[in-house]
Amino acid sequence: MFPNTIRRGADAPRKQSLAFTAVIGASLLVMPLAAQAQVAMRTSMHSGASASMMKHETVEQRITMLHTSLKITPSEEAQWAPVAQAMRDNEASMQKLIAETNATPHPLNAVDDLRTYERFTQAHVNGLKTLISSFETLYQAMPDRQKMLADQVFRKFSARGAGRAS
Repeated sequence: MFPNTIRRGADAPRKQSLAFTAVIGASLLVMPLAAQAQVAMRTSMHSGASASMMKHETVEQRITMLHTSLKITPSEEAQWAPVAQAMRDNEASMQKLIAETNATPHPLNAVDDLRTYERFTQAHVNGLKTLISSFETLYQAMPDRQKMLADQVFRKFSARGAGRAS
């Protein structure tokens, strides 16, 4: 989400949130979960909500769900492993960035806020590049029927992320 959206919590404009998720689309399925933790942490800090009330799936749960949804076969495990590792690496990268961001004094001025957003966005883009590369290898190895399934899985999450009915 946008850093301002993170800081304002429930007061953030819905349009801004929907525009962002529309751009991200299917990447919501594989986006680093640490970004969601950052939103939860900032929201709880500013809204008074307990962080323990925020429930998020782990990267391992997301990997397992995607593995199951795509019906990865034993013969595809060699191509699947880099996809799962890219998801783990993206999560670790985002966790590091969150720790660095949380170590800086708050509140940020507008320029620093934009730079923070830029760092999170760049980390997300870099992670997506790695993920796309590894997923493309897996996808090309899939039979046509499984490719169609993968298309449906990502389309479902893309529609959900953009706020459309799935």
